[in-house]
Amino acid sequence: MSDERWSHRNHDEAIKNRQHVLRGLPQWRAQDDRIFNWHVDPNQLSSYLESLTGQMVMPVSVVGPFGIDMGEYQWIDGTLTEMSRQKDEVYIPLAHTEGGLSMSMQRGIHALNRSGGIKTYVLNDMMTRDSSFVFDSGEDSKAFLDWILKERQDLINWLNDPSHPDKQLKPGQRIADVSRHAVLLAVDTQLVGSVCHLLYRFFTEEACGPNMITRNAYALNHEIVRRIDRHSWGLLNIFLEANMGGDKKPSHEHYNGGHGKTVMAVGTLSHQHLRRYLNTTVQEIKRLEWTGLHGSNASGMQSFAFTPASAVAAVFLATGQDLGMVATSSMAHATIQETPDGASFSLQLGGIEVGTVGGGTSLPHAQSYLNLLKCQGPGSAQRLAQVIAGAALALEVSASASMAGHGSENFFRAHLERGGRRGSH
Repeated sequence: MSDERWSHRNHDEAIKNRQHVLRGLPQWRAQDDRIFNWHVDPNQLSSYLESLTGQMVMPVSVVGPFGIDMGEYQWIDGTLTEMSRQKDEVYIPLAHTEGGLSMSMQRGIHALNRSGGIKTYVLNDMMTRDSSFVFDSGEDSKAFLDWILKERQDLINWLNDPSHPDKQLKPGQRIADVSRHAVLLAVDTQLVGSVCHLLYRFFTEEACGPNMITRNAYALNHEIVRRIDRHSWGLLNIFLEANMGGDKKPSHEHYNGGHGKTVMAVGTLSHQHLRRYLNTTVQEIKRLEWTGLHGSNASGMQSFAFTPASAVAAVFLATGQDLGMVATSSMAHATIQETPDGASFSLQLGGIEVGTVGGGTSLPHAQSYLNLLKCQGPGSAQRLAQVIAGAALALEVSASASMAGHGSENFFRAHLERGGRRGSH
């Protein structure tokens, strides 16, 4: 093992040194130097990660046009309120290497378009941090809880005050200690023995927001400690995040919402459209749903849907989202309801963690795909979440239909023909 220190810095010399070390590895081939061919200036990439060494190229398909009736929402007096609706035709970029995914989603889009497209609704929009205060006894944690319940509205007002001194840039700072764009909506509590969890719920506008809410939660924790100095409680530790916040970790707590954007997509298909475009029937899909519900229950699955993660991950990658959030963002519940004319389909994603500013969304290619989706400016993050839910519903309908009929032959053929041609065994 080499004793040479591996630099995390991204100046030219450090990048070249890392590349030199890789070229010296016994498994390195001449053609592997292609990862060092910069398609985007490394100086432009260096701020996005540490130890920048190479670049990755991913194919991107575009499916559509997809008719989606989307809502526009604002928080008013503590309630997420629909302000207006707009129907638009959307072209959806998908970055992936999963043979059959784009074709299947396009098939679902085609069928749903024939029935008038779909509607999407944002049911909730907040990001959460779970700060925990650890005391030396349950008695003290209960006393702290009682204090928080009395003081929390004043704490919310303190943090949200536009004139908060820590919201101003200090000399030499690039970002302020407290973000102006993360609005604290609520402080919920959970007592676990000698630990009092404070679940801070923020609205983060167009940013996904984990860095913003981390800064604001940290500031709020310090203010709480300052205010309780006069008390004699035995405070042992404060942890900024203690696993109840829902960030990058799927949980039953946030399955139905509360962390990220909770979005429901709905659409209908007639009996004729199911047969003509999807080669199935309501009865076949309902039998698949019944069997799958029992299978998911028996296996302890957290959520029930066919393949939402494929759609979520593909749009995430194309638009520069944090890929660590795919697992939580694809928690989903799909339903089918038989109607006299056919069937009504719904897909609810409990916590889509997306933004349209900050992080990888400012990469040049991500900017182009966000522009394609008209996901720039006010309301764009909610629009992106609704597009993702719509894409996942289209894939859900198509893939379920392929699995439901003829002994799943359509599903098998799609994977054989699309996956097998790329060298699968």
